[in-house]
Amino acid sequence: MSRPSLSELLEQDESETDNFMGDLPDDEMSESDNTILNPENFTEAAEGMCVECGDQEAAIHCEQCLEDYCQICFSAIHKRGKRKAHAVKYLNEALRKEKEEDDDEDMSDDSDSDSDEELTANPNRQSTATVIPVLNTDAAWFEDRAKFIPLRLTLEERKYLRLLEASLQVSDYTDKVDVHAFATSKAKLVVQQLKEICAILCGVTAATNFKAGQQMVVNREFGESAEFFQGAFEIARRYKIMNPEKMRTAYGKMIYLLQDSMLPEIQDLIKFCMGRPVRTVYSFLQEKKCGLLLHDTLFGTATKEIVPDGKDRYDIQLEIKQKEKAIKILARKYASSSISSEEIERCIYSIGDNHSFLRGTRDPIDYMLQYLVHYFHPDKIEEGYSLAISAGTGGARLTHNHARQFHYVKQSLSLWREVAHEMFKLWILAEQDLLENTNSYKLKDTGQGLNRVQSAPRISKAMQAIVHKVQLRVGPDNWVGSSVIHLGDHNVPNALMFIDKYTQIPRILNPIVIALRRMKDLMANAELKEYIEDRFGSMERCKKDILCDFFKFAFDGSGADNFFDAGSCIDGRLTSAWHWCSHIDKKPYYHMFLLTGFTGFDGQF
Repeated sequence: MSRPSLSELLEQDESETDNFMGDLPDDEMSESDNTILNPENFTEAAEGMCVECGDQEAAIHCEQCLEDYCQICFSAIHKRGKRKAHAVKYLNEALRKEKEEDDDEDMSDDSDSDSDEELTANPNRQSTATVIPVLNTDAAWFEDRAKFIPLRLTLEERKYLRLLEASLQVSDYTDKVDVHAFATSKAKLVVQQLKEICAILCGVTAATNFKAGQQMVVNREFGESAEFFQGAFEIARRYKIMNPEKMRTAYGKMIYLLQDSMLPEIQDLIKFCMGRPVRTVYSFLQEKKCGLLLHDTLFGTATKEIVPDGKDRYDIQLEIKQKEKAIKILARKYASSSISSEEIERCIYSIGDNHSFLRGTRDPIDYMLQYLVHYFHPDKIEEGYSLAISAGTGGARLTHNHARQFHYVKQSLSLWREVAHEMFKLWILAEQDLLENTNSYKLKDTGQGLNRVQSAPRISKAMQAIVHKVQLRVGPDNWVGSSVIHLGDHNVPNALMFIDKYTQIPRILNPIVIALRRMKDLMANAELKEYIEDRFGSMERCKKDILCDFFKFAFDGSGADNFFDAGSCIDGRLTSAWHWCSHIDKKPYYHMFLLTGFTGFDGQF
């Protein structure tokens, strides 16, 4: 069968050829277009040359037209109408590779005319990397999570973050304000608080704008810079929520400073409110009138975290390209006069930051739950690996048989997992309890120094809901231990202490999980392998020794001066785990931790 000539193709039905130029009438065609369409200008091309111009080597074969074209002629003839969708085969290997690389790095220069569906699943595309999978995600879930996910900082905001953090680092605010000397004199306390707050505000302003700072030092008029101060503190709070390991000392000073600034007597003097709600992804999108972004079917792919475990390099690169293209599609689709594509990408990356946070805080708990179920069984006791504990033995304050301790540990880890999953929400509620609580705090000696004791109704309600959720999962009748939540007392004085306590969970579990996973690498060394087998019998028995000791004595109710402060209450379970960590250097397997690179439980592993 001979190939049809260009003149024959021109005589075909107009609906098939689509007039080559789309639906343009003849009088709107350019002179160059008419030249191309004129059959009189066509001469038979030599073999291997472009069928259109005849003087350029053919580089592209159109599978619908059954003709070979050079790149320029193909682009001219197939730039509009139905011909634009014709499938092609690249005759030039260099051109084929170049096109594949362009498809991998960029969706297309003509992306405005492509539909999102074509970009998502076009069977004619040469590279599988361009096919973007649509994940089955719940839009309501994204919307609910976005209400408590802080918005990622911009480069400009990071400048103010560094400035405020530096000011707080050199400040002795809490050392001067939270002292016994002022506990009986409220007037002196207010004056001291005001002096310290003014000094910090003036310093921050002068570092940003010297002239404005100089004027503020003279007249003490802070109201004119209210928006600046509110923004600077909000940026620091947003950054801390997303990075719990940062600003360990500066954040506490800042929150206590903001807490004092909310007191009525301080408000009367500074004439403005220094605190404002943390900017979240949801509030930002609502402000920009772009809430539909959270409901898009590609949103799950765009925010998906790429986990390399168990995947080869090709699959990882493929997932990365799919994610990047989904982000570009959403940014282009929802960009408008009220929100730019860069701001949309910022929101998407903020959701991704939340996924990364959960991977670092929630996954260690999942690993420990898997270890518990894999190595131990509630109804079977392997010799030498009983989880039973007895009050007074080994420092334990609880008495549990093997099965009861198994369920107690499993329930405690499940509870920690729920807290880690909802940490962003709990953190924002904690700040609301600290800054919006009408009940002022009281300075009290809690046995751990002088602390601000204040009720935390929002956190208390949220924690009760979490405990109830876990109890329903395991069955209320099967719940082991107390369900008392300490908040606003000498155990957990305020919401800030609550957050600080539960952000320690990954610092406890991460080093343990990492040590257990790295032991496999130690077995590659012949001498270490021989040592481990002589000392523990095998690598698996070494792991079981560590896990058995942790599941017994990190959940034994110890770590406090009396049973009420530790025991089996919600707060006491974490206290016991910290107590176990403090004795790690006395454990018979401590050197195994050191061999895997362990340095401590301070979050800097």
